Amino acid sequence: MRILVTGGAGYIGSHTVVELLVAGHNVVVLDNYCNSAPVALQRVSDIVEQATGAQASLTTIEGDIRDRALLDQLFEEHAIDAVIHFAGLKAVGESVDKPLEYYENNVGGTVTLCQAMDAAGVTRLVFSSSATVYGEDAPVPYVETLPRGRTSNPYGTSKAMVEQVLTDLCRANSRWSVALLRYFNPIGAHPSGLIGEDPQGIPNNLMPYIAQVAIGRRSELSIFGDDYDTPDGTCQRDYLHVVDLAIGHLKALRALNEPSVKAYNLGTGRACSVMEMVQAFEKASGRKIAYRIAPRRAGDLPAFWANPSKAAQELNWQAKRSLEEMMADTWRWQSTNPNGYHG
Repeated sequence: MRILVTGGAGYIGSHTVVELLVAGHNVVVLDNYCNSAPVALQRVSDIVEQATGAQASLTTIEGDIRDRALLDQLFEEHAIDAVIHFAGLKAVGESVDKPLEYYENNVGGTVTLCQAMDAAGVTRLVFSSSATVYGEDAPVPYVETLPRGRTSNPYGTSKAMVEQVLTDLCRANSRWSVALLRYFNPIGAHPSGLIGEDPQGIPNNLMPYIAQVAIGRRSELSIFGDDYDTPDGTCQRDYLHVVDLAIGHLKALRALNEPSVKAYNLGTGRACSVMEMVQAFEKASGRKIAYRIAPRRAGDLPAFWANPSKAAQELNWQAKRSLEEMMADTWRWQSTNPNGYHG
């Protein structure tokens, strides 16, 4: 199939493009590079050529999903069979300061994309959603039958709004088939060390911050609270390897064979604390991670993790890579690319 991947140069997008290409699909990437770098896609091509011995069937287009004219031209020039949609803004803190940008990009951009898809007769979509849609009050483990809850920031709200838009679209138009993939906490990097997570500025997520402390780009890690009702007092999350997550998109793509909208949790089903993450990374890297205990952050939940049984049953997907592999691959990426894609 020929797959359009929006935001395909980003962290999760680039790993998914690798898996698509290795599986024999043709891929068209649309990215405006606001949170990514074109060199990531060159490295994707290198990985695929090393793995398959053939040139990667990859087309890259610089542009924005809010540009309807560009989308119409793209669908006219490329016989797209399905879309995997990553493009959007994703920093929780920034979303609180810039809500209009998040709603314009994440919600408005998705509406424009779907309008262009519909006009072109392309009605199969895998959407990059988030466990944040379950909201602050959901019981753990999160299961897909739970309603979307009370989100705590515009980023999470934008994901929940897009899920509602896509649900309404599928109800109104029986030609559409949509998978809503609710991610938990992806970490790690491709085992080649060629592509990985490269946040712009100060990292918003735990793992790249730990890695940047280890490599010397940051002086210390702030652990926000050590008095939660968890075994060691620090927050617990469900961390999964980004390659496992990427493979989940291929599994979801194959399942888009009937009109429907279905949500799937992509997680391990296990919770790991911040302190456990620090200790596991120290073991993998052989470096001590300097940290300090800081006050709790507003909106942080003590613990949440996935019930991933629906993805196992319906998609034949499960997270297979261990925490040790996640740490080793993160350190390989960070130690060989101390400045990410920019040095």
